[in-house]
Amino acid sequence: MKKKDIIFRDTISLRGPNIWTYPPVIETWIDIGELEDFPSSKIPGLYERLSAWLPGLVEHRCSYDERGGFLRRLEEGTWAGHILEHIVLELMTLAGLPDGFGRTRETTTRGVYKLVVSNFHEEVTRMALDVGRELLLAAIDSQPYDLDEAVRLLRRKVDRKYLGPSTAAIVQAGEKRGIPHIRLLDDGNLVQLGYGAAMRRIWTAETDQTSAIAETISRDKDLTKELISSVGVPVPEGREVNSADDAWDAAEDIGVPVVVKPTDGNHGRGVFIDLTTKEEVAKAYAIAVEEGSGVLVERSIQGIEHRLLVVGGKLVAANRSDLITVIGDGKSTVQSLIDSQVNVDPRRGTTELHPLSIIKIDTAARIELERQGLSADSVPASEREVLIQRNANHAFDCTDEVHPETAQVAALAARVVGLDIAGIDLVCQDVSKPLAEQGGAIVEVNAGPSLLMHIKPGIGKPRPVGQAIVNNLFAENESGRVPLVGVTGTHGKNAVAKMVAHLIYLSGQQGGLACKDGIYLGRRQVQKTNAANWEGGRRLLLNRSVQAAVIENGSSVILGEGLPYDRCSVGIVTNIVSDEEDLSRWDTQPTGGEYYTTPRSIYRTQVDVVLPSGHAVLNAEDELVADFAELCDGEVIFFACNPANPTLLAHLAAGKRGVTVADNRIVLRSGADETRLCRLVDAPYIGKAKQPKNIANVLAGIAAGWAMGLSQEVMTTGLKTFGLELIDPASLIQQPAKKSQPKKPATARK
Repeated sequence: MKKKDIIFRDTISLRGPNIWTYPPVIETWIDIGELEDFPSSKIPGLYERLSAWLPGLVEHRCSYDERGGFLRRLEEGTWAGHILEHIVLELMTLAGLPDGFGRTRETTTRGVYKLVVSNFHEEVTRMALDVGRELLLAAIDSQPYDLDEAVRLLRRKVDRKYLGPSTAAIVQAGEKRGIPHIRLLDDGNLVQLGYGAAMRRIWTAETDQTSAIAETISRDKDLTKELISSVGVPVPEGREVNSADDAWDAAEDIGVPVVVKPTDGNHGRGVFIDLTTKEEVAKAYAIAVEEGSGVLVERSIQGIEHRLLVVGGKLVAANRSDLITVIGDGKSTVQSLIDSQVNVDPRRGTTELHPLSIIKIDTAARIELERQGLSADSVPASEREVLIQRNANHAFDCTDEVHPETAQVAALAARVVGLDIAGIDLVCQDVSKPLAEQGGAIVEVNAGPSLLMHIKPGIGKPRPVGQAIVNNLFAENESGRVPLVGVTGTHGKNAVAKMVAHLIYLSGQQGGLACKDGIYLGRRQVQKTNAANWEGGRRLLLNRSVQAAVIENGSSVILGEGLPYDRCSVGIVTNIVSDEEDLSRWDTQPTGGEYYTTPRSIYRTQVDVVLPSGHAVLNAEDELVADFAELCDGEVIFFACNPANPTLLAHLAAGKRGVTVADNRIVLRSGADETRLCRLVDAPYIGKAKQPKNIANVLAGIAAGWAMGLSQEVMTTGLKTFGLELIDPASLIQQPAKKSQPKKPATARK
């Protein structure tokens, strides 16, 4: 390895909760080689170059927990791995991603570190790591680096791979309510909110409640007008036309000015307004016919275009468009004036992160300029105002201005079309007054409307449109979750997982089990290969039929993949054997006297993800496991074969719950109260051998069933039936006693 180089030795994608944090991260093992001898304080100019190239680093608080904390560390002296962590996080921020998580820890090998950063999308994160490495090495070697180009490419990757702003707003609103999500397309906006039978799906601003028929109706502008006008919604007069001449005939019948637009277009493409001459109508028709399957000619409504967002029959946001104009200076062309007066606005851009679009001189703009005797190359006189664009420039939030009657009309239009989420386009002079008073009208009803103008308006306050959509999908008391039991530990987790799944089956729910023996839906095995991994667990959560899930997780899953779920209702830790495997593959240098990768740090992950309303089921007879009780956000239920176990007794004395054995019976204890289930010998899995490990597994399974609120009858039946498949059926048949037979008399041999 050459001096002052950084090599990525290994990269692990942890796609769920892990030993570092809850959200997905990338864990990269980096070798900084001889840079181990060169902290930042020993590299001349490094502080100055990095702080100049990435001024946003001043916001990184780092270990000092103060603004400028990381730069202070950089000036005092820190190592390349830690520096790379902060560079990567800043690059992802510059590319438009949310603030992320980062950690850097030494391993037991000198110069080798674990670098951990948030993984919003694997391709994006890996690219940020590569770019960050190049940038850091350039700064170390005092070489030039084209940061703008690097960020441009990274932002382009984000635009292609990360969630769009509409989808992200809904997902983030769901997260605030504790509703989990699963992205169903690697580079698309199809997302599942919730797990199993409680799931809903969204695709940008469409949901699984969005009717295909309603969406088809909304694309047919003429049909939409016919339907909504039949219930009294004001719409512009007009009709579908089949030629340029027919379009002009319609315009003459209606009376100019008119609007020419595709019958099934969207996003304002091919829409021309305020047309007054036959030539203008013919030009507009030629373009509109290419944008859709037909062309409409309508009366041009005088006023300003507005976009109203209706969710679940209620108005939740409104935005007003504005005319795009430039002022001549007597020297610059129209195109130059657009670039210098309009497109310089930082709110305008080509990505979905920009609330306003770059203004281009398209066909509609050329027609508008021709009306004024101008072209893109014309030089307007000084102080002359030039109109460039009339519509589709939604920049101003006006939600609070909408008249209640107008809001009701918009909601009615959405309901008649049948859309749960609709973008209602209306034109009027003043949205604070009823439409009827001013001759305003609804001109379009759109499915899958963009939410960006409401999330990030050019002017005005953002509106919680993502929250409105989530609240329309999930009732106030719904979390999008099904009962989910995660089982981990060194030994017994497979048996415990199977027993819990057995109890769920007996309770009448459609349960799913992902374990080392495969995947089970109820009694049916649908996968025979090992499913005690991220993929196996995720398959259960994607299944709409699963009403309750049990997922087995080993240490290798937590360390190498991450848990397949974000939180669980019951987390079980059976036991911890510290020498169960060679952990050198995962080991890190001790910091503050504690290793970051130890059996305890691995298995605590299962307890960390228990919901506040959930339960941790812990082995009171395993000291390491019992210590997890203080980490649990929910309730703890201990289990112990020995009813005199001090940890269990102290827990019960505090009025809490435990499962143990008394008089050879399995008992549930809550404080001083006791419920006896059945004798040990009546549980086939325990049998006459009464092995402590089997008893412990049964106690853990029963504790989980108790935590889930299963009835005493279900738990007792489960005890008496779990493990029957392990018993030879012939041994259950009582053989009749043998009767003594009289001896035959001896006979003489002939």
